[in-house]
Amino acid sequence: MKVGVVDYGSGNLRSVSKALETVGAAVELVTDFPQMDSLDAVVVPGVGSFGDCARNLRASGLWDPLLEWLRAGRPYLGICLGYQLLFESSAESPGVSGLGYLPGRVVRFTAPGLKIPHMGWNTLVGEKGPLYPARTGSSSFYFVHSYYPVPEEDAIVSARCEYGEIFAASISRGPVHATQFHPEKSQAAGLGLLKNFLNSIENSHAPVACH
Repeated sequence: MKVGVVDYGSGNLRSVSKALETVGAAVELVTDFPQMDSLDAVVVPGVGSFGDCARNLRASGLWDPLLEWLRAGRPYLGICLGYQLLFESSAESPGVSGLGYLPGRVVRFTAPGLKIPHMGWNTLVGEKGPLYPARTGSSSFYFVHSYYPVPEEDAIVSARCEYGEIFAASISRGPVHATQFHPEKSQAAGLGLLKNFLNSIENSHAPVACH
């Protein structure tokens, strides 16, 4: 499994790459769109602001190829800002457009008395879909964020979390998945989720038995 980790000048590249390698992926840092032709999947991590990440992706020449990748229905995993960028806009960076692949917006936590950013371990509820195929109960993952997406399509939400308010902690639509938490910082649970992502790609390529 050849997985490209998109390098646009910001992002938790080393730990994401190492985690993917731990679960069996061959990882390549992607800095130019021709590299994407040979990949089985792309992973877009993110550290920083929504606006800076969007501008860096555009400056790198990877913005349009990523959008084409998504529209072609190819496997994608977004982490943190790589999740938020799938939507149309963010309150963090007014006037800056996201990829707009999914309808919805990104908002800031507003519940009174909350410490922001939301940082540390928190529990998911309602897990479903390919990222959580062996769900036996709730799982804890590591979060670091002040903003979170509000998808217009409730059906794509694959897990929720509560921090003053309930928010969409992850989504899945076809081969496109994304998490607000950081699998690469979430120890065994995070590695399991990354392995599930790879398995979902392999299963989609598995031959169908004839009867």
